[in-house]
Amino acid sequence: MPAKLPTPKPNAIPVKPVLKTRRFVFVLLDNFTLLSFASALECLRIANRMIGGPAYSWMLIGDGGNLASCSAGTEFKLDADLIELNREDKVLVCGGIDVQKATTKRIISWLRREARRGLVLGGLCTASYSLAKAGLLDGKRATIHWENQDSFSEEFEEVTLTKSVFVVDGNRMTTAGGTSSIDLMLKLIADDYGEEIANLVADQQIYSSIRTDQDTQRLSVPTRIGVRHPKLSMVIQKMEQNIEEPISPSALAKEVGMSTRQLERLFRRYLNRSPKRYYMELRLQKARNLLMQTDMSVINVALACGFASPSHFSKCYRAHYNTTPYRERGSHATRLSI
Repeated sequence: MPAKLPTPKPNAIPVKPVLKTRRFVFVLLDNFTLLSFASALECLRIANRMIGGPAYSWMLIGDGGNLASCSAGTEFKLDADLIELNREDKVLVCGGIDVQKATTKRIISWLRREARRGLVLGGLCTASYSLAKAGLLDGKRATIHWENQDSFSEEFEEVTLTKSVFVVDGNRMTTAGGTSSIDLMLKLIADDYGEEIANLVADQQIYSSIRTDQDTQRLSVPTRIGVRHPKLSMVIQKMEQNIEEPISPSALAKEVGMSTRQLERLFRRYLNRSPKRYYMELRLQKARNLLMQTDMSVINVALACGFASPSHFSKCYRAHYNTTPYRERGSHATRLSI
């Protein structure tokens, strides 16, 4: 009979004794983003392994307490409904696609109740919207996925929106989505057990570029457009910052020290379109985000994107997207109700 092999010891490197086990409560909204949730959860699991003890525990809850589906279609069994939690718990709401619909009245009421009890509340990916809708980010700094930034800033004027990968402001935490959950969790782990443990957790995930709340979530303009021409990048950045009140190509050219003709050639060479066309596409993209993600009237969307009249807005929108703003919103609402 072969000799029994010894059970391998876990790869634990205790640096500090385990403090009182800290519980994280994940609130899974309908259509939540799996990557944001899994990134946060894996950090806790790996931290326990590195520390060599139950430093962290977790549970999954949600509206109804039965199942929650991520945007990829996979279902997760929940541990409980929206129950009253321990005051020491840290709550992470996990959002994703169509967060406006997923943020039900019951979710909002529950968030407000737990906030009154003094719990630390966080929003992963688009769940910053849920916290803001409950009024829990008023007067605070926050972030949200870049695709939702336009609609968020229009709806929640009391929130100081940043482009950071994550933000911790008092007892509120928000992330931009995707792997930014890792950056937030590494910070929290470092606060509890030190940088060495946080670095070990990052190494286990082959996560070599740990970001802080000073890092922005979107790529720089040169990286994003694949062009490293400094003056072109400056002009595009100016365009992105001035959607509601567009700047003329001649004024943009003057700001970067070139003629309008030189600016035209630059855009044609690197982006195969005129500055006017590129600017229009930026404005229409923002308009589409606002139509999809807010209840703003079409007239107000037009004004927010620099169009003087709804008719001109509708004409430009149809030419670019092959549908009208009204039909776009209607078809989106129909898809959500299915």
